[in-house]
Amino acid sequence: MFNLAHAQQSSTQGGGFLLNILPLVLIVVLFYFMLILPQQRKTKQHRQMLASLEKGNEVVTSGGVLGIVEEIHESFITLDLGGNTRITIQKQSIQTLLPKGTIDGI
Repeated sequence: MFNLAHAQQSSTQGGGFLLNILPLVLIVVLFYFMLILPQQRKTKQHRQMLASLEKGNEVVTSGGVLGIVEEIHESFITLDLGGNTRITIQKQSIQTLLPKGTIDGI
């Protein structure tokens, strides 16, 4: 008789498993659409911006340095900061591409 009661309890808990796992699945889907997908889009836009850099573009680095692109190499860029000052930085540290004439207006 004990075996019958035990068997009945386990068969009714099968539907409970789906109800227990459903919130976890919803959280994973929510994280994907709220965090992962936007970050992938931002990374793709940054890669496209780096690929489109040309000599003469005005840029801002992640450190806040404004400069004009002088030379572009595979993984490094030389920036003209004005006053005969040039620096070489990693391409990945370029944060923003500015409209032409922005640096002159500052």
